[in-house]
Amino acid sequence: MADLPQAIHPDVVDRLRPEYVKFHNEHIASRVPPHALPWDSNIRNAPTVPGGSPVQKVGSVRDIPLQNHKIRVFTPSGTPPEKGWPVYIDIHGGGWTLGSIDTQNAFASRQCNEHKCLAISVDYRLAPEHPYPAAVEDAVATLKWVHEHGKAELSADVNRIAVGGSSSGGNLAALLALKGPQMNPPIPVIFQVLMVPVTDNTATVEGPYPSWKECQNTVWLNLDRMNWFQNYYFPNKEDRAKWEASPMFAPDEMLAKVAPAHIAVNELDILRDEGIAYGEKLRRLGVPVEIKVHKGVPHQIMAMDGVLDCAKEVADDITRALGEAFKKY
Repeated sequence: MADLPQAIHPDVVDRLRPEYVKFHNEHIASRVPPHALPWDSNIRNAPTVPGGSPVQKVGSVRDIPLQNHKIRVFTPSGTPPEKGWPVYIDIHGGGWTLGSIDTQNAFASRQCNEHKCLAISVDYRLAPEHPYPAAVEDAVATLKWVHEHGKAELSADVNRIAVGGSSSGGNLAALLALKGPQMNPPIPVIFQVLMVPVTDNTATVEGPYPSWKECQNTVWLNLDRMNWFQNYYFPNKEDRAKWEASPMFAPDEMLAKVAPAHIAVNELDILRDEGIAYGEKLRRLGVPVEIKVHKGVPHQIMAMDGVLDCAKEVADDITRALGEAFKKY
C-alpha cells in the first residue's frame, strides 16, 4: 500500500478510525491527487469525495443566473410559512479551485427537507481562472440578491438567513457573516455553520497552529494540497493577510457583530486548530459559539456520510446545529 498515490502516512494511520482506513484503502489510496498533476481545468471533472449520501427529493430545484455566477435553490414541498421560508446559503469546498454547484446537492437537499427551509447553493467562480477576490464577490452577490429578491421570487423570509460552508466554503461563509452587518442596509445573518473552515491563510507548519505541523501528512488535505490551493487562489501572496481572505484578522468590532456560530473541525485535519482559534476568538468577543471536534476523522469526512458511520455522525451533528438555530433565532 505504501507506494500508492494516496497511501495513508504512518504519522496518521493509527489515529484514524478503522472504518475510515478500510474505506480509504479500497477507494481513495490508488487515486492520483489533483495537486500531483499538471494544471488542467478538466481536473474538476474527476470523481469527487466517494461515499456521499443520495440527493433527496424536494419540492423544487431551480438554478438562477446572477451577474458572474449562478445559484441553485432547493425549495421544500408544501406552502411557505406566513413570513416565508427561512433561508440557508451553502457554499461548497474545494480550495476555491475545485468543486461545483453539484458538490453539495445531497447536503443542501437534506437541510431543505429537514428544516423546511430554502437551501441555496453558490456556484462561485473558481481559481486559477478567477483568483481572489472573485469567490468573495460572488458569495456577497448571492447574499445581496437573496436579501433583495428572495421574498418576491422565492417566498423567502429574508430576516432569517443562515450561512454555511465547508473548508474554503467555510471561509466564504465566515466572510458573509462578517460582511452582512456592514452592508447598507445591513443584511441580517442569524447563524453561521462553519465546517472545517479556512480562517487564516497565513498559517504554515512553523505556526501559529499546531495542527499544520501535526497533520501535514494527513489524508486528503495534506500540506502539499493545501499549498496548491492557496497558490492558485492567491497569486499575490500579500492578499492572504487581508481579513477578506482570512477572517481571523477582521477587526474586533466587526467580529463582535457576527451571528452565533457552530464550528465543526476534525481531529486529523490540517485546518483543525485555526477553526478552533477562530471560534475561541469570537467567544472572547461575546459571540455565542459551539465548537465541535470530531475525533479520529480527516478533513473531508462529512461528504462520506452515505457509507461511513463516523461521517454520518458529523453530518447529523451539523444538521442538528442548523435546525436548532432556525428554531432559536
